[in-house]
Amino acid sequence: MIQCESCEFFRKHPDGSPRLLCDPFSTIKEPECLIKWNLIKLDKMVRSYEATLEMYRRLAPMQERMFRHIEREIDDAEAADGWKMGYADDDEEDEDEDEDEDEDEDYYREM
Repeated sequence: MIQCESCEFFRKHPDGSPRLLCDPFSTIKEPECLIKWNLIKLDKMVRSYEATLEMYRRLAPMQERMFRHIEREIDDAEAADGWKMGYADDDEEDEDEDEDEDEDEDYYREM
């Protein structure tokens, strides 16, 4: 088995991590090379995912503040538009309450 350090497609990053420049479809010399290549790619995917999670953790407080602000804006807009529908709703509620009271009085008179 060829050691990666002696392969022409091997490079070392300044931080010491290995970098394989081989193409898994054409320049793989041994089956173990493909396994190593897969492990390096998997490690790269995991590091990318962890970086994404860290970014989400940093953005979460700001996102919560934005949601609260938007909810306040929506509530304020609904409250401001309440006068348009408020009178009709109040009248209907008063009528419903009057009907309920009339039904209660009729019920007790019958007894």
